[in-house]
Amino acid sequence: MSSALNPSAPAIDPSFENVWDELVWRGLVHVSTDQAALRELLAGPPIVYYCGFDPTAPSLHLGNLVQLLTMRRIQLAGHRPLGLVGGSTGLVGDPRPSAERTLNTKETVAEWVGYLRTQIERFLSFDGDNGARIVNNLDWTAPLSAIDFLRDIGKHYRVGTMLKKDAVSARLNSDEGISYTEFSYQILQGLDYRELYLQYGCVLQTGGSDQWGNLTSGVDLIHRAEGTSVHAIGTPLITNSDGRKFGKSEGNAIWLDPVLTSPYAMYQFWLNTDDADVADRLKVFTFLTRAEIEEVAAAHAAEPFRRIGQKRVALEVTSLVHGEAAAAAAIAASEALFGHGDLRSLDAATLASALRELPHAKLPKGTPIATALVETGLVASLSEARRAIAQGGVSIDGVKVDDDTATVDGSLPGGVSVLRRGKKTLAGVFAGD
Repeated sequence: MSSALNPSAPAIDPSFENVWDELVWRGLVHVSTDQAALRELLAGPPIVYYCGFDPTAPSLHLGNLVQLLTMRRIQLAGHRPLGLVGGSTGLVGDPRPSAERTLNTKETVAEWVGYLRTQIERFLSFDGDNGARIVNNLDWTAPLSAIDFLRDIGKHYRVGTMLKKDAVSARLNSDEGISYTEFSYQILQGLDYRELYLQYGCVLQTGGSDQWGNLTSGVDLIHRAEGTSVHAIGTPLITNSDGRKFGKSEGNAIWLDPVLTSPYAMYQFWLNTDDADVADRLKVFTFLTRAEIEEVAAAHAAEPFRRIGQKRVALEVTSLVHGEAAAAAAIAASEALFGHGDLRSLDAATLASALRELPHAKLPKGTPIATALVETGLVASLSEARRAIAQGGVSIDGVKVDDDTATVDGSLPGGVSVLRRGKKTLAGVFAGD
Protein backbone atom coordinates (compact mmCIF):
# COMPACT_ATOMS: atom_id res chain seq x y z
CA MET A 1 0.00 0.00 0.00
CA SER A 2 1.54 3.28 -1.07
CA SER A 3 1.54 6.59 0.75
CA ALA A 4 0.84 10.03 -0.65
CA LEU A 5 3.98 11.22 1.10
CA ASN A 6 7.56 10.61 0.17
CA PRO A 7 8.65 7.38 1.92
CA SER A 8 12.32 8.40 1.59
CA ALA A 9 11.84 11.62 3.54
CA PRO A 10 14.26 12.04 6.48
CA ALA A 11 13.15 10.59 9.81
CA ILE A 12 13.05 14.02 11.39
CA ASP A 13 14.30 17.44 10.45
CA PRO A 14 18.06 17.14 11.10
CA SER A 15 18.04 20.42 13.00
CA PHE A 16 15.99 18.76 15.78
CA GLU A 17 17.31 16.29 18.30
CA ASN A 18 13.86 14.79 18.96
CA VAL A 19 10.53 14.70 17.10
CA TRP A 20 8.97 16.22 20.23
CA ASP A 21 11.15 19.31 19.72
CA GLU A 22 10.01 19.49 16.12
CA LEU A 23 6.33 19.25 17.09
CA VAL A 24 6.82 22.08 19.59
CA TRP A 25 8.66 24.26 17.06
CA ARG A 26 5.93 23.73 14.49
CA GLY A 27 3.35 24.89 17.03
CA LEU A 28 1.61 21.51 17.19
CA VAL A 29 1.51 21.13 20.97
CA HIS A 30 -1.22 23.22 22.57
CA VAL A 31 -1.83 20.96 25.56
CA SER A 32 -0.42 17.61 26.65
CA THR A 33 0.22 15.25 29.50
CA ASP A 34 3.66 15.42 31.15
CA GLN A 35 5.94 17.14 28.61
CA ALA A 36 9.23 15.86 30.01
CA ALA A 37 7.91 12.30 29.98
CA LEU A 38 6.62 12.73 26.43
CA ARG A 39 9.94 14.06 25.20
CA GLU A 40 11.73 11.08 26.73
CA LEU A 41 9.12 8.66 25.39
CA LEU A 42 9.41 9.94 21.81
CA ALA A 43 13.22 9.87 21.98
CA GLY A 44 13.26 6.23 23.06
CA PRO A 45 12.36 2.91 21.41
CA PRO A 46 9.39 2.86 18.98
CA ILE A 47 5.98 3.27 20.59
CA VAL A 48 2.46 2.69 19.32
CA TYR A 49 0.22 5.77 19.10
CA TYR A 50 -3.15 6.57 17.60
CA CYS A 51 -5.51 9.23 16.36
CA GLY A 52 -9.23 8.76 15.74
CA PHE A 53 -11.43 10.09 12.94
CA ASP A 54 -15.23 9.93 13.12
CA PRO A 55 -17.26 9.45 9.91
CA THR A 56 -19.65 12.34 10.52
CA ALA A 57 -19.21 13.40 6.87
CA PRO A 58 -18.16 11.60 3.67
CA SER A 59 -14.73 13.21 3.74
CA LEU A 60 -12.06 14.53 6.06
CA HIS A 61 -11.25 18.26 5.98
CA LEU A 62 -8.32 20.58 6.68
CA GLY A 63 -8.76 20.32 10.44
CA ASN A 64 -8.27 16.55 10.12
CA LEU A 65 -5.25 17.16 7.91
CA VAL A 66 -3.43 18.65 10.90
CA GLN A 67 -3.83 15.29 12.66
CA LEU A 68 -2.86 13.22 9.63
CA LEU A 69 0.37 15.16 9.12
CA THR A 70 1.15 15.04 12.84
CA MET A 71 0.74 11.26 12.72
CA ARG A 72 3.08 11.08 9.75
CA ARG A 73 5.73 13.21 11.47
CA ILE A 74 5.75 10.89 14.47
CA GLN A 75 5.87 7.84 12.19
CA LEU A 76 8.87 9.29 10.32
CA ALA A 77 10.65 9.36 13.69
CA GLY A 78 10.25 5.58 13.91
CA HIS A 79 7.01 5.14 15.86
CA ARG A 80 4.03 3.03 14.80
CA PRO A 81 0.65 4.67 14.09
CA LEU A 82 -2.83 3.30 14.46
CA GLY A 83 -5.39 5.16 12.38
CA LEU A 84 -8.76 4.68 14.05
CA VAL A 85 -11.95 5.11 12.04
CA GLY A 86 -14.93 5.54 14.34
CA GLY A 87 -17.50 3.09 13.05
CA SER A 88 -19.19 3.17 16.47
CA THR A 89 -18.40 6.70 17.69
CA GLY A 90 -19.52 7.99 14.28
CA LEU A 91 -22.97 6.58 15.05
CA VAL A 92 -23.12 8.79 18.15
CA GLY A 93 -21.08 11.91 17.37
CA ASP A 94 -19.08 13.98 19.83
CA PRO A 95 -20.92 16.88 21.48
CA ARG A 96 -20.80 20.11 19.50
CA PRO A 97 -20.85 23.34 21.52
CA SER A 98 -24.18 24.46 20.08
CA ALA A 99 -26.62 21.62 19.42
CA GLU A 100 -27.16 17.89 19.06
CA ARG A 101 -25.83 16.23 15.95
CA THR A 102 -28.21 14.68 13.47
CA LEU A 103 -27.69 10.93 13.71
CA ASN A 104 -26.86 9.26 10.40
CA THR A 105 -28.05 5.80 9.46
CA LYS A 106 -25.85 2.78 10.10
CA GLU A 107 -25.59 2.25 6.34
CA THR A 108 -24.42 5.83 5.77
CA VAL A 109 -21.84 5.66 8.55
CA ALA A 110 -20.50 2.34 7.23
CA GLU A 111 -20.14 3.85 3.76
CA TRP A 112 -18.32 6.90 5.14
CA VAL A 113 -16.00 4.65 7.17
CA GLY A 114 -14.73 3.29 3.86
CA TYR A 115 -14.17 6.77 2.43
CA LEU A 116 -12.26 7.97 5.49
CA ARG A 117 -10.16 4.84 5.66
CA THR A 118 -8.96 5.41 2.09
CA GLN A 119 -8.07 9.02 2.87
CA ILE A 120 -6.17 8.14 6.05
CA GLU A 121 -4.18 5.47 4.22
CA ARG A 122 -2.78 8.07 1.81
CA PHE A 123 -0.86 9.81 4.57
CA LEU A 124 0.76 6.88 6.34
CA SER A 125 3.28 4.22 5.38
CA PHE A 126 2.26 0.59 5.83
CA ASP A 127 5.73 -0.82 5.23
CA GLY A 128 8.50 -1.79 7.63
CA ASP A 129 8.62 -2.46 11.34
CA ASN A 130 6.63 0.69 12.12
CA GLY A 131 4.05 0.21 9.38
CA ALA A 132 0.64 1.70 10.13
CA ARG A 133 -2.53 -0.24 10.92
CA ILE A 134 -6.12 0.93 10.40
CA VAL A 135 -8.63 -0.07 13.08
CA ASN A 136 -12.38 0.39 13.46
CA ASN A 137 -13.82 0.81 16.96
CA LEU A 138 -17.05 -0.88 15.89
CA ASP A 139 -15.09 -4.16 16.02
CA TRP A 140 -14.85 -4.09 19.81
CA THR A 141 -17.86 -1.93 20.65
CA ALA A 142 -20.57 -3.82 18.74
CA PRO A 143 -20.09 -7.13 20.64
CA LEU A 144 -20.14 -5.35 24.03
CA SER A 145 -23.40 -5.71 25.93
CA ALA A 146 -24.91 -2.77 27.80
CA ILE A 147 -24.41 -4.59 31.12
CA ASP A 148 -20.74 -5.30 30.41
CA PHE A 149 -20.26 -1.70 29.27
CA LEU A 150 -21.72 -0.34 32.51
CA ARG A 151 -19.94 -2.84 34.78
CA ASP A 152 -16.50 -2.93 33.14
CA ILE A 153 -16.17 0.61 31.79
CA GLY A 154 -18.82 2.87 33.31
CA LYS A 155 -17.81 2.07 36.88
CA HIS A 156 -14.48 3.84 36.35
CA TYR A 157 -16.15 7.17 35.48
CA ARG A 158 -17.36 9.82 37.91
CA VAL A 159 -20.30 11.92 36.76
CA GLY A 160 -18.91 15.05 38.43
CA THR A 161 -15.73 14.80 36.38
CA MET A 162 -17.66 14.14 33.18
CA LEU A 163 -19.82 17.23 33.76
CA LYS A 164 -16.73 19.43 33.96
CA LYS A 165 -15.54 18.56 30.44
CA ASP A 166 -15.66 21.70 28.28
CA ALA A 167 -17.85 20.21 25.55
CA VAL A 168 -20.36 18.93 28.10
CA SER A 169 -20.47 22.03 30.29
CA ALA A 170 -20.99 24.27 27.24
CA ARG A 171 -24.03 22.24 26.24
CA LEU A 172 -25.41 22.04 29.77
CA ASN A 173 -25.40 25.84 29.87
CA SER A 174 -27.16 26.14 26.50
CA ASP A 175 -30.86 26.08 25.69
CA GLU A 176 -30.34 22.83 23.79
CA GLY A 177 -28.96 20.82 26.70
CA ILE A 178 -27.29 17.48 26.02
CA SER A 179 -28.62 13.99 25.48
CA TYR A 180 -27.36 10.96 27.35
CA THR A 181 -26.12 9.69 23.97
CA GLU A 182 -23.68 12.54 23.42
CA PHE A 183 -22.89 12.76 27.14
CA SER A 184 -21.62 9.16 26.89
CA TYR A 185 -19.31 9.89 23.95
CA GLN A 186 -16.29 10.52 26.19
CA ILE A 187 -16.70 7.04 27.71
CA LEU A 188 -16.67 5.46 24.25
CA GLN A 189 -13.49 7.30 23.32
CA GLY A 190 -11.91 6.28 26.61
CA LEU A 191 -12.88 2.69 25.82
CA ASP A 192 -11.08 2.99 22.48
CA TYR A 193 -7.81 4.07 24.08
CA ARG A 194 -7.99 1.27 26.64
CA GLU A 195 -8.72 -1.32 23.94
CA LEU A 196 -5.79 -0.14 21.83
CA TYR A 197 -3.56 -0.17 24.92
CA LEU A 198 -4.54 -3.77 25.67
CA GLN A 199 -4.36 -4.99 22.05
CA TYR A 200 -1.32 -3.12 20.75
CA GLY A 201 0.40 -1.51 23.72
CA CYS A 202 -0.69 1.94 22.52
CA VAL A 203 0.58 4.66 24.91
CA LEU A 204 -0.09 7.95 23.08
CA GLN A 205 -3.17 9.55 21.55
CA THR A 206 -3.13 12.72 19.46
CA GLY A 207 -6.07 14.95 18.57
CA GLY A 208 -7.32 18.51 18.46
CA SER A 209 -7.25 20.52 21.66
CA ASP A 210 -11.03 20.92 21.41
CA GLN A 211 -11.12 17.15 22.02
CA TRP A 212 -8.97 17.34 25.14
CA GLY A 213 -11.73 16.14 27.43
CA ASN A 214 -12.19 13.06 25.26
CA LEU A 215 -8.43 12.45 25.02
CA THR A 216 -7.97 12.56 28.79
CA SER A 217 -10.97 10.26 29.21
CA GLY A 218 -8.84 7.43 27.88
CA VAL A 219 -5.78 8.48 29.87
CA ASP A 220 -7.83 8.43 33.08
CA LEU A 221 -9.56 5.14 32.25
CA ILE A 222 -6.28 3.32 31.61
CA HIS A 223 -4.84 4.74 34.80
CA ARG A 224 -7.86 3.59 36.84
CA ALA A 225 -8.44 0.23 35.17
CA GLU A 226 -4.88 -0.84 34.36
CA GLY A 227 -2.79 1.16 36.82
CA THR A 228 -0.64 2.54 33.98
CA SER A 229 0.21 6.04 32.82
CA VAL A 230 -0.28 6.83 29.13
CA HIS A 231 -0.14 10.10 27.23
CA ALA A 232 -2.07 12.52 25.04
CA ILE A 233 -1.17 15.51 22.86
CA GLY A 234 -3.73 18.15 21.86
CA THR A 235 -2.86 20.21 18.80
CA PRO A 236 -4.07 23.81 18.66
CA LEU A 237 -7.16 24.83 16.76
CA ILE A 238 -5.83 26.64 13.73
CA THR A 239 -7.05 30.20 13.36
CA ASN A 240 -6.23 33.00 10.96
CA SER A 241 -4.24 36.01 12.11
CA ASP A 242 -7.51 37.91 12.52
CA GLY A 243 -8.85 35.25 14.89
CA ARG A 244 -11.31 33.63 12.48
CA LYS A 245 -11.58 29.84 12.41
CA PHE A 246 -9.28 28.39 9.79
CA GLY A 247 -10.33 26.00 7.05
CA LYS A 248 -13.55 27.64 5.92
CA SER A 249 -14.15 29.23 2.53
CA GLU A 250 -17.34 31.27 2.35
CA GLY A 251 -18.82 29.10 5.07
CA ASN A 252 -17.90 25.78 3.50
CA ALA A 253 -15.30 23.34 4.79
CA ILE A 254 -12.26 22.64 2.63
CA TRP A 255 -12.54 18.89 2.08
CA LEU A 256 -9.79 16.42 1.21
CA ASP A 257 -12.06 14.64 -1.28
CA PRO A 258 -11.39 16.13 -4.75
CA VAL A 259 -15.06 15.76 -5.67
CA LEU A 260 -16.13 17.99 -2.77
CA THR A 261 -13.21 20.44 -3.03
CA SER A 262 -11.33 20.30 -6.33
CA PRO A 263 -7.53 20.49 -6.46
CA TYR A 264 -7.92 23.89 -8.11
CA ALA A 265 -10.14 25.14 -5.27
CA MET A 266 -7.68 23.70 -2.73
CA TYR A 267 -4.80 25.51 -4.44
CA GLN A 268 -6.71 28.80 -4.55
CA PHE A 269 -7.63 28.51 -0.87
CA TRP A 270 -3.96 28.35 0.11
CA LEU A 271 -3.02 31.03 -2.41
CA ASN A 272 -5.30 33.39 -0.47
CA THR A 273 -3.39 32.88 2.79
CA ASP A 274 -2.79 36.13 4.66
CA ASP A 275 0.83 37.31 4.69
CA ALA A 276 0.90 37.10 8.48
CA ASP A 277 -0.09 33.42 8.41
CA VAL A 278 2.35 32.12 5.80
CA ALA A 279 5.14 30.97 8.13
CA ASP A 280 2.75 29.19 10.49
CA ARG A 281 1.02 27.41 7.61
CA LEU A 282 4.36 26.19 6.27
CA LYS A 283 5.24 24.81 9.72
CA VAL A 284 1.96 22.98 10.28
CA PHE A 285 0.99 21.82 6.79
CA THR A 286 4.26 21.04 5.00
CA PHE A 287 7.27 18.79 5.46
CA LEU A 288 9.76 21.50 4.57
CA THR A 289 12.64 21.63 7.03
CA ARG A 290 13.14 24.50 9.45
CA ALA A 291 15.90 25.89 7.21
CA GLU A 292 13.67 25.73 4.12
CA ILE A 293 10.77 27.39 5.91
CA GLU A 294 12.95 30.17 7.22
CA GLU A 295 14.32 30.73 3.71
CA VAL A 296 10.84 30.91 2.16
CA ALA A 297 9.58 33.17 4.96
CA ALA A 298 12.52 35.56 4.51
CA ALA A 299 12.01 35.73 0.74
CA HIS A 300 8.31 36.33 1.25
CA ALA A 301 8.90 39.10 3.81
CA ALA A 302 11.35 40.84 1.46
CA GLU A 303 8.92 40.87 -1.49
CA PRO A 304 5.40 40.06 -0.27
CA PHE A 305 3.85 41.30 -3.54
CA ARG A 306 5.38 38.25 -5.29
CA ARG A 307 3.40 35.95 -2.96
CA ILE A 308 6.31 33.53 -2.72
CA GLY A 309 5.09 32.10 0.58
CA GLN A 310 1.49 31.62 -0.55
CA LYS A 311 2.57 29.91 -3.76
CA ARG A 312 4.88 27.56 -1.89
CA VAL A 313 2.36 26.52 0.75
CA ALA A 314 -0.33 26.11 -1.95
CA LEU A 315 1.98 23.89 -4.00
CA GLU A 316 3.11 21.80 -1.03
CA VAL A 317 -0.32 21.15 0.48
CA THR A 318 -2.13 20.53 -2.83
CA SER A 319 0.62 18.07 -3.75
CA LEU A 320 0.32 16.29 -0.40
CA VAL A 321 -3.45 15.97 -0.63
CA HIS A 322 -3.99 15.38 -4.35
CA GLY A 323 -0.59 14.50 -5.80
CA GLU A 324 1.98 16.44 -7.79
CA ALA A 325 0.18 16.06 -11.13
CA ALA A 326 -3.07 17.55 -9.79
CA ALA A 327 -1.13 20.39 -8.16
CA ALA A 328 0.67 21.14 -11.43
CA ALA A 329 -2.66 21.17 -13.29
CA ALA A 330 -4.15 23.55 -10.70
CA ILE A 331 -1.18 25.91 -11.09
CA ALA A 332 -1.46 25.80 -14.89
CA ALA A 333 -5.17 26.59 -14.69
CA SER A 334 -4.59 29.46 -12.28
CA GLU A 335 -1.91 30.98 -14.48
CA ALA A 336 -3.91 30.53 -17.68
CA LEU A 337 -7.06 32.05 -16.23
CA PHE A 338 -5.20 35.10 -15.06
CA GLY A 339 -3.36 35.77 -18.29
CA HIS A 340 -0.07 33.89 -17.92
CA GLY A 341 -0.76 30.71 -19.87
CA ASP A 342 -2.70 29.09 -22.70
CA LEU A 343 -6.27 28.21 -21.81
CA ARG A 344 -6.39 25.69 -24.66
CA SER A 345 -3.53 23.69 -23.16
CA LEU A 346 -5.55 22.80 -20.04
CA ASP A 347 -7.27 19.45 -19.67
CA ALA A 348 -11.06 19.61 -19.70
CA ALA A 349 -11.59 18.33 -16.15
CA THR A 350 -9.20 20.83 -14.55
CA LEU A 351 -10.62 23.72 -16.56
CA ALA A 352 -14.20 22.79 -15.67
CA SER A 353 -13.40 22.54 -11.94
CA ALA A 354 -11.65 25.91 -12.08
CA LEU A 355 -14.63 27.58 -13.79
CA ARG A 356 -17.01 26.22 -11.16
CA GLU A 357 -15.09 28.30 -8.61
CA LEU A 358 -15.89 31.44 -10.65
CA PRO A 359 -19.24 33.04 -11.40
CA HIS A 360 -20.59 30.84 -14.16
CA ALA A 361 -23.65 29.93 -16.19
CA LYS A 362 -24.79 27.17 -18.49
CA LEU A 363 -25.87 28.68 -21.80
CA PRO A 364 -26.67 27.40 -25.32
CA LYS A 365 -23.94 27.65 -27.93
CA GLY A 366 -24.42 30.77 -29.98
CA THR A 367 -25.55 32.89 -27.03
CA PRO A 368 -24.54 36.54 -27.64
CA ILE A 369 -21.58 37.55 -25.51
CA ALA A 370 -23.55 40.55 -24.23
CA THR A 371 -26.19 38.16 -22.88
CA ALA A 372 -23.50 35.90 -21.38
CA LEU A 373 -22.01 38.86 -19.53
CA VAL A 374 -25.39 39.51 -17.90
CA GLU A 375 -26.15 35.85 -17.17
CA THR A 376 -22.80 35.31 -15.45
CA GLY A 377 -23.18 38.48 -13.41
CA LEU A 378 -20.21 40.36 -14.87
CA VAL A 379 -22.55 43.23 -15.75
CA ALA A 380 -26.01 44.24 -14.59
CA SER A 381 -27.68 44.89 -17.93
CA LEU A 382 -27.38 44.43 -21.69
CA SER A 383 -26.70 48.13 -22.17
CA GLU A 384 -23.81 47.93 -19.71
CA ALA A 385 -22.54 44.83 -21.54
CA ARG A 386 -22.57 46.59 -24.92
CA ARG A 387 -20.82 49.58 -23.42
CA ALA A 388 -18.09 47.38 -21.91
CA ILE A 389 -17.57 45.69 -25.28
CA ALA A 390 -17.42 49.02 -27.11
CA GLN A 391 -14.79 50.26 -24.67
CA GLY A 392 -12.59 47.24 -25.40
CA GLY A 393 -12.82 45.82 -21.91
CA VAL A 394 -14.22 42.36 -22.73
CA SER A 395 -12.51 39.22 -23.98
CA ILE A 396 -13.56 35.61 -24.50
CA ASP A 397 -11.16 32.69 -24.38
CA GLY A 398 -8.26 35.13 -24.37
CA VAL A 399 -9.40 37.08 -27.47
CA LYS A 400 -10.65 40.67 -27.21
CA VAL A 401 -14.28 41.15 -28.29
CA ASP A 402 -14.94 44.18 -30.50
CA ASP A 403 -18.37 43.25 -31.86
CA ASP A 404 -21.44 43.07 -29.61
CA THR A 405 -23.00 40.50 -31.95
CA ALA A 406 -20.23 37.98 -31.23
CA THR A 407 -21.36 34.72 -29.64
CA VAL A 408 -20.20 32.16 -27.11
CA ASP A 409 -19.31 28.83 -28.73
CA GLY A 410 -17.52 26.91 -25.97
CA SER A 411 -14.29 26.63 -27.91
CA LEU A 412 -12.11 25.58 -24.97
CA PRO A 413 -11.55 21.95 -23.91
CA GLY A 414 -14.76 20.41 -22.58
CA GLY A 415 -17.01 22.88 -24.41
CA VAL A 416 -16.52 25.83 -22.11
CA SER A 417 -15.55 29.48 -22.48
CA VAL A 418 -13.92 32.05 -20.22
CA LEU A 419 -15.32 35.57 -20.17
CA ARG A 420 -13.18 38.39 -18.90
CA ARG A 421 -14.18 41.95 -18.10
CA GLY A 422 -11.23 44.18 -17.35
CA LYS A 423 -8.02 42.55 -16.16
CA LYS A 424 -9.18 40.40 -13.26
CA THR A 425 -12.96 39.90 -13.41
CA LEU A 426 -13.68 36.44 -14.82
CA ALA A 427 -16.65 34.16 -15.40
CA GLY A 428 -17.18 30.76 -16.95
CA VAL A 429 -19.68 29.60 -19.52
CA PHE A 430 -20.60 25.95 -19.93
CA ALA A 431 -21.88 25.93 -23.50
CA GLY A 432 -24.46 23.35 -24.48
CA ASP A 433 -26.76 22.55 -27.39
